[in-house]
Amino acid sequence: MNISPADFASLLCSRLCHDLLSPVGALNNGLELLADEHDPDMRARCLELLADSARASANKLKFFRLAFGASGGLGDSIDTREARAALEGLFGDNHRVQLGWMVDAPSLPKPAVKVLLNLALIAGDALVRGGQLDIGAERTANGIDIAVRADGLRIVLDAELRGALLGDAAMMTPRAAAACLARELVEQSGGTLQVSPVDSPVLLFGASLVTG
Repeated sequence: MNISPADFASLLCSRLCHDLLSPVGALNNGLELLADEHDPDMRARCLELLADSARASANKLKFFRLAFGASGGLGDSIDTREARAALEGLFGDNHRVQLGWMVDAPSLPKPAVKVLLNLALIAGDALVRGGQLDIGAERTANGIDIAVRADGLRIVLDAELRGALLGDAAMMTPRAAAACLARELVEQSGGTLQVSPVDSPVLLFGASLVTG
């Protein structure tokens, strides 16, 4: 990755702040409304909205901690149930995206889990009108193979995300932080990362990480 660790950290922080701004802002707005509202029904509605925003914020933080941070315990592997729960929390409130989980291994190396989560994040965001998001991973003789497939009525993968996934340093922006991280982790392992063509009817990501 042709970017300094400090610059990449800045990109990642910008991405996190952007994604958390909406639910945290909704919490602030809800508290302001609650302070001025005296009707019992409206206060109950405000509390419901506050609960939704708090849950969305917590789910995003849990996902980001696993996808970007150093969570998952002190070992070299992460329980795949934790990764699945993080994805379900992230997309669970968005009923337009249906998750398909095809990972049988009880645990995977941390880099593989981070690649899987970041590719799933990108693919899920590309389903602008909802659809099916399938995630698979399996151990091979040489390492870990990961596949992420997004299928929906409208799929939009921005050029900067595609470029970052394919290693274009010019596309390293805050929005592409997840793509940059996935690419870097794959390259560090000596593996490969593939993206389906622009004119493909579905969006496919394939990553092979070399382990051992």
